[in-house]
Amino acid sequence: MLWIKSLHIIFMVTWFAGLFYLPRLFVYHAQAEDTVSRERFRIMERKLFYGIMTPGAVLTIVFGLWLWLVYGITGGWLHAKLTLVVILIAYHVHCGMLLADFRQDRNTHSHVFYRWYNEFPVLILVGVILLVELKPF
Repeated sequence: MLWIKSLHIIFMVTWFAGLFYLPRLFVYHAQAEDTVSRERFRIMERKLFYGIMTPGAVLTIVFGLWLWLVYGITGGWLHAKLTLVVILIAYHVHCGMLLADFRQDRNTHSHVFYRWYNEFPVLILVGVILLVELKPF
């Protein structure tokens, strides 16, 4: 079980690294004024989303389900954690939609919006860690 738990944590860290960095790229992309910079950000965002974030998300979920279903991890804290994970998946999907907007030059948000948007996964991470470590219910 410790191998599965370790892999779950490793891929969760990978996923969150992308979730923290992609909106930061959006900040700079929204500020970019020249074609070369905008194209560079498109490439970086695409590689991060499809090459790191999405595989990290899928593997985090796979190993989390393995822990839950095979090893029978249960508790009220788990239901709260799963709710936060569903919210995080929705955030991930929304990041993909924003990525598509940038790719097609349809971004309507300012760099300030993305600076605030970047903070959301921090709240989810804090909640998940507290639930897993404290198991308050």
